[in-house]
Amino acid sequence: MDTITQKSRVVIAFSETVTLLGGGELNAGTVSEVLTLAPNLVACDGAAGRALSLGHVPDAVIGDMDSLDAETRAKLDPASLHEIAEQETTDFDKALRSIDAPLVLGVGFMGARLDHELAAYNALVRHPNRPCILVGEHDICFHMGRRMSLALPPGT
Repeated sequence: MDTITQKSRVVIAFSETVTLLGGGELNAGTVSEVLTLAPNLVACDGAAGRALSLGHVPDAVIGDMDSLDAETRAKLDPASLHEIAEQETTDFDKALRSIDAPLVLGVGFMGARLDHELAAYNALVRHPNRPCILVGEHDICFHMGRRMSLALPPGT
């Protein structure tokens, strides 16, 4: 993981896939399974506390830090905290535009509050250069900017 700061813009580069945790519905089994596919863990703001409660220490925490309580902050390496103070975008948007990785698998962005879920979908469309798949309990969601053809057996 390499961190580059460009004119108040943080870019955290990963050579492998990233699991990004949000503040919505999180299932411990789903998080563990996604981490086997995407071993680098990044949390959006207060989701760092959820990561710690599941036994995982985030490599990075990105957001405006308005949901990161003092107890959680004290358990984290200060160098892992990447505060982006602006309030015009969500923490998911901040994280998505700050992570440079082959793929981001986002967990905790679907199934809780509809307004937050819709904002996450909007960020996917606004950042098509950031490959990201949101993983929910029953569904996945991603933005596909190009044509795609899959030859799948029936029932897949």
